Amino acid sequence: MKLTVAGFTFLLLGIFTTGSAIAQTQSSTFSGKVHQVWEDGFQLDSETRSITVDSYDLCGDSTARHIKVGEQVTVTGEFEGGEFDAFSITRINGASVCS
Repeated sequence: MKLTVAGFTFLLLGIFTTGSAIAQTQSSTFSGKVHQVWEDGFQLDSETRSITVDSYDLCGDSTARHIKVGEQVTVTGEFEGGEFDAFSITRINGASVCS
């Protein structure tokens, strides 16, 4: 099979795109103060940025019963569609939230 310049270009583009997708799904951790809370998420102000956290998988629609504005928490998860999907939420004393 003969690989043309166009075919080679598409092959490299596919490898690059797949690599970028893999890099974006890596887990990250952020700590900060809760700025706002709603039924299935909250806004976290870390030292470097403000993050919209989706906590539905952990708290369902009861996030506001478990997390309060002004509380210091650490979240671990990944970015997806502009939101940070939380895998875990931990209070400053080490206690897990919503589990």
